[in-house]
Amino acid sequence: MTAAAVLPDGFRVRAPETTDAEGIFDLISAYNTTVVGFADCTLDEVAEKIVEPGFGRSTDGFLVLGRDDAPVGYGTAFAKGKHAFVEIEVTSPEPSVAAWLYERTMRRATAMGRAEGHAEITVDVWVHHDDEPLRALLSGNEFALGTTYFRMRIDHAGPVAAPALPAGLTIRRGAFDDASRWTAHEVILAAFHGQFGFVPRPHDEWVQALEAKSTFAWSQLTLLEIEGRAVAFRTCGDEFIEGDNCGHLAGLGVVEEFRGRGLATFLLRDSFALDAAAGRAGTILHVDTNNPSKALRLYESVGMAPTLVMDGLRRTLSTS
Repeated sequence: MTAAAVLPDGFRVRAPETTDAEGIFDLISAYNTTVVGFADCTLDEVAEKIVEPGFGRSTDGFLVLGRDDAPVGYGTAFAKGKHAFVEIEVTSPEPSVAAWLYERTMRRATAMGRAEGHAEITVDVWVHHDDEPLRALLSGNEFALGTTYFRMRIDHAGPVAAPALPAGLTIRRGAFDDASRWTAHEVILAAFHGQFGFVPRPHDEWVQALEAKSTFAWSQLTLLEIEGRAVAFRTCGDEFIEGDNCGHLAGLGVVEEFRGRGLATFLLRDSFALDAAAGRAGTILHVDTNNPSKALRLYESVGMAPTLVMDGLRRTLSTS
């Protein structure tokens, strides 16, 4: 690391409370607007992250307040799985505050890993591609590019024809009972195994995290089955309705041995038809450009185009 950062005089830090959501949202949305031209977050998203299962706001969140008690910086450390992977977030327009938050979140990440007996941990952070100040801070502290995500969008000018269900497939819309949720979770774990930043969550925590989201309902989870075996999934959400009037395809995956059969294409086109029928202006999703399933090429082939670029930066850190 660089020389120890110091929080400027007149600034103070405390843990975030649920009542801070609006102030944190104002901070993050203003910062993002200077970088990418729009807020790129919602008040609900900010509020839900403060109470997300697995996040201890009293130890893992750092809210910096200025002389007028308005938020001027916010940082978090979120441990995944058995705490060998930790994701940090740092937001502040003040370089000295951003540097201080970086050190504090990294210190917390190290403590998380050490408490679980790890000699080293992997720390990930997501950065808008055009966020030069944060990128400079991270690259100056040994973070390197791990992958790049595109936000993809397709517009719907009118009705979209629903695709025919491929022969041999059964579609299950909704996961309304424990058994179907267990099945869906197992498919997700199999489909995303080995992808950048993906760490399995305990089933109960996964369920709680989804149910805590105001933009998700179990009716928005879809499974495809072949001969009674679930082999592909799709989750949708309402994250982009307020700002863009777009449907959000939040997750899409196919178990490896069943790829190449048109299952993902069917789920994509089915989403487009459903969103268009609901009066949505388009459909949005995010894709890892280094996805081993070549998902980017698939999304481009059905008419989706990138509208935003996010980089995943990574550093391996000793806990000693």
